[in-house]
Amino acid sequence: MAYHGVLSGKRILLGVTGSIAAYKAVDILRRLSERGAEVRVAMTEHAARFVSPLTFETLSGMAVLYDEFRGGERTAIGHIEITNGLDAALVAPATANVIGKLAAGIADDSLTSALMALGCPLLIAPAMNDRMYCNPVLQKNIAGLKAAGVRFIDPETGNLACGVTGQGRLAETDRIIGELASLFLPQDLAGHNVLVTAGPTREPIDAVRFISNPSTGKMGYALAAATKERGAHVVLISGPTQLAPPPGVTVVPVVSAGEMHDAVMERVSDCDIVIMAAAVSDFRPLRSAGRKIKKEDAPDVLQLERTVDILSKLGKAGGTRLLVGFAAETDAVEQNALKKLRDKNLDLIVMNDILRPGSGFGTDTNAVTIFDRAGKRYELPTLPKREAARSIVNVVVDLMKQRTPPGS
Repeated sequence: MAYHGVLSGKRILLGVTGSIAAYKAVDILRRLSERGAEVRVAMTEHAARFVSPLTFETLSGMAVLYDEFRGGERTAIGHIEITNGLDAALVAPATANVIGKLAAGIADDSLTSALMALGCPLLIAPAMNDRMYCNPVLQKNIAGLKAAGVRFIDPETGNLACGVTGQGRLAETDRIIGELASLFLPQDLAGHNVLVTAGPTREPIDAVRFISNPSTGKMGYALAAATKERGAHVVLISGPTQLAPPPGVTVVPVVSAGEMHDAVMERVSDCDIVIMAAAVSDFRPLRSAGRKIKKEDAPDVLQLERTVDILSKLGKAGGTRLLVGFAAETDAVEQNALKKLRDKNLDLIVMNDILRPGSGFGTDTNAVTIFDRAGKRYELPTLPKREAARSIVNVVVDLMKQRTPPGS
């Protein structure tokens, strides 16, 4: 059920350029090989100064293309032969130099010549200094390549080799592997409308204080991205987060539980699938002040009232849409999740124990168990949230297929 199974048997060209991050390509190669992919490596000569071609040859079990004019018997044209029968190509890390060459159609070394001969999808993961990445010429080159169908994995913000902090770090290996795997995912949600909720809500006490929770929205955003990459039209209703919107997804920002309720109800009638991953506040202050309450004037007791239970309201409404809920629990985890599945008339419940290390709020990973109303159980190991999201979507798609009569 794990998404990376789609890489088994795939023939991948890994292009490595002369970036200080070239050493990370070794881990990318290892991870692809572990997933059953056949990996062929092409390097620039500058990349070969950072990491020996022998390292890649040892791990891949195949000759590395980096200099077609070196000694030895030549039985084929290297940059053509290496691209025969490829399923996809990945350049990671990619320098500004190589991106510029590709945008201009320049093929003056083994790697760029091979990339010019591609007949398969190309994915590029840049890595460089932040000022270089923000350079308008480079951004124009990236935009041109995107228009030609090349996909990019944006670099991350962090500490760079030059000693500054900025956007330019090569994306994490998990993210690169996931983006590559997504090239092979079926478009079985094409024509379907999906609504996903994500993040926390904030319930104001006064003009500067509110009730909320530690949700970062990462799981919901990952689910929106995972359904989008399967071809769905996705609306993401999001509480306050610091996350970038997933590409191609319509984002509706909200703050309070009431605003999330109204946004969901306004759009739900058009949706085939609803995934309620937001951590919606169950309570709000009975009264909220429009100005800051001074400490000395504050009451000793804060009175609360319940917010509208959006998930329960959707479950009671019924209909043919598939409804997915989340249960973040600390005690009697499975018992409480199954009760929520029944009481709220859900099709699926995604359960996680938020006290378990690597699971729950604020983490980059999650360990979840999925239950359907027929009693079937799907248990996932601790996974990056993007990978966990793809596995959850696999279950959603399988359930949709069971509901759809053949030939309809």
